[in-house]
Amino acid sequence: MNHLPLMEHYFTIQGEGFNTGQACYFLRLGGCDVGCVWCDVKESWDASKHPSVSVEAMLKLVKDAEAKRVVITGGEPLMYDLNELTNAFHKESIKVFLETSGAYPLTGTWDWICVSPKKFKAPLDNVLAKADELKVIVFNKSDFEWAEDHKAKVSSTCKLFLQPEFSVFDKMMPEIIAYAKHHYEWSISLQTHKVMQIP
Repeated sequence: MNHLPLMEHYFTIQGEGFNTGQACYFLRLGGCDVGCVWCDVKESWDASKHPSVSVEAMLKLVKDAEAKRVVITGGEPLMYDLNELTNAFHKESIKVFLETSGAYPLTGTWDWICVSPKKFKAPLDNVLAKADELKVIVFNKSDFEWAEDHKAKVSSTCKLFLQPEFSVFDKMMPEIIAYAKHHYEWSISLQTHKVMQIP
């Protein structure tokens, strides 16, 4: 696809997960039918509300910022064929990272794939199998068992993260800390961009 709905874009610091602290240019694509009740970017759900932007224009945004890494997020970016987009960035030696729920087939060639599965629309097993990072959002205690179910579907080299849903941070953070102390394969991810007060 040469044109994609672009909700927003910005050059910032990755705030969560394995690549926390790295400078990345974010391209947030519009369109999502996963429907998380606690989604903090619900305005991204309706793709028709966002301008259709060419791959060339998005590449120019990233090159003008002199960014060396780009994160494709959403919404749910895998609703679209992303082969042309990732190829364009790789031709310019720009690394491309994906943030997805895993609910749609994988397209594109990626330097890093973060799958954050959602209960509202199950991730595909073949997308989980290719994940470099599994980031499970913890909203209540039952999410620990759900996280373990998905851990069984990723590779042995996949990095595992538990991240508190921000609205229940004070409630769930002690539970996550206690869980991580006894389940060493899991690390804790925090939304540090909110602490830094950046996008």
